[in-house]
Amino acid sequence: MRIVMMGPPGSGKGTRAHIISELYGIPVITTGDMLRGAVREKTEYGLEAKVYMDRGDLVPDSIVNGIVKDRMGKPDLAKGFILDGFPRSVNQADALDEILKKKDVELTHVLSVVLSDKEIIERLSKRRSCPDCNEIYHLVSKPPKKEGICDKCGAKLILRKDDKKTVIRYRLLVYKETTHQLLERYEKMGLVVDTDGEIPFDELHDHLKKLLG
Repeated sequence: MRIVMMGPPGSGKGTRAHIISELYGIPVITTGDMLRGAVREKTEYGLEAKVYMDRGDLVPDSIVNGIVKDRMGKPDLAKGFILDGFPRSVNQADALDEILKKKDVELTHVLSVVLSDKEIIERLSKRRSCPDCNEIYHLVSKPPKKEGICDKCGAKLILRKDDKKTVIRYRLLVYKETTHQLLERYEKMGLVVDTDGEIPFDELHDHLKKLLG
C-alpha cells in the first residue's frame, strides 16, 4: 500500500496517517522528517537543504525531490508507505512518479480529507499551545485542567500566530491554490479517495479499514 495524504490544515490528516500506519504496518513519512533525516545523515542533498533551512528559506523542489528519492530507497519502505506533506506541487508529483516508476511500483491511494473551512477555523482557533513543553490543548475537546495553564509544566498557554482566524483563512487559501491541480491530476488517475474530516476519532479505525480494504 503506497498512499499520499492530502487535506487542509486542521483536517485530521496526520491522525489518519498514523492510524493507517498502525493498521497496515507501513511507515508515515513527512517532508520535515525526510529533510531532518537527510541533514542528520549529512547526505549530499541534506547538506544543500541545511543551507536553506538555516536561513529560514523554503528548500527548493530540486533538493526536496532528491531527498525523497534517497528516502524511497530505504528498506523499511519495501511493504509500502504513507506520504504526508509530499507532493505539494505538480512538479513534485511528477518527480514522485519518476521515482516510483524506477522502482517499478505505483501509488495505490491518494487519501483526501474533506472538511469545511468553517469547521477548520473553529478547530484551529480554539487550539492553545504551551510555549515551554509544546503540549497542545483544545478549549472544547482537550481543555487544560486549569484555564490557561499547561497541565504538564505550569506555563501559560498561548494562541499561536498560525491559529489566529485571519492566518487560518490565508493558510486555507494557499492550500486550495497549491493543491487544486494536484487533486485534479490524481482524480484523472483514479487514485483519489475522500474521507470525511468530521468522523469521530473512535470510529476512524473501522472507517479507514473499510475505505482502504
